[in-house]
Amino acid sequence: MSKERTRSGRAGQSDGVRAFKRGLDVLHEVNRSGGIRAGDVARQLDLPRPTVYRLLETLEELGYVARSASDDRFRVTRRALSLGDGYDPAVVICQVAAPYLAELSKALVWPVDLSTYENAAMVIQETTHSRSPLSIDRGMIGKRLPMLRTSAGRAYLATCPPDERDVIINHLRRIDEAEDRPFLEAGRLMRMLADTMQRGYAIRDEGEFNPKTSSIAVPIIRDEIVFGCVSVIWIRSALSLDEAIAKFVTPMLHAVAAIPIPT
Repeated sequence: MSKERTRSGRAGQSDGVRAFKRGLDVLHEVNRSGGIRAGDVARQLDLPRPTVYRLLETLEELGYVARSASDDRFRVTRRALSLGDGYDPAVVICQVAAPYLAELSKALVWPVDLSTYENAAMVIQETTHSRSPLSIDRGMIGKRLPMLRTSAGRAYLATCPPDERDVIINHLRRIDEAEDRPFLEAGRLMRMLADTMQRGYAIRDEGEFNPKTSSIAVPIIRDEIVFGCVSVIWIRSALSLDEAIAKFVTPMLHAVAAIPIPT
């Protein structure tokens, strides 16, 4: 073998190793973030955007990442998760629910969120805020929502197993946020939970959390397990609660029932 070919071969191997390392770095950044746009990956890793786009496209073709159906963010897939712990409910629910959220948002026009429970809060995992012409918020993915002052938190509390509900409520009492105290009053809390369970969906319409908006949330339940909640958010001055219930609840219930949860 000539020196020229040896050098050429080594150079090729070096380029391959560098590309492989960059691919792993990109995959790690997507996994670490929980959901991220290609441009943000490029900034975080100080890589050229075209390089990051090519790597993400390759990872998507191989099945390790997927682009959100309702946002431009990339997330790891179950195949990538199999390299580690093997199962992340938030990732799984995002993958299967995103197309249903996109269709629901088209029907309702107002923005739709998917949130999951995490450490005494509901965390937005998917959203159509960026695509809804009626949204007043942006950058919602990853935002933590209080349990007692949002419809998503109320829907989760009302439908999760009683033992889990007690743990969450006790945790909230220990945290003792001033805004939560009125909602932790025993009588008010029990009425809220009972009303939500009876309706099958939760409401927020008293100016709590965000005085400009109201919301309705429907839990995603299979075999008594609550996987998350789907919420629709609207501007209070544009729509009354009764009007919103009449327009939104039935399509939301149908969409939530149709989401296929992998076993």
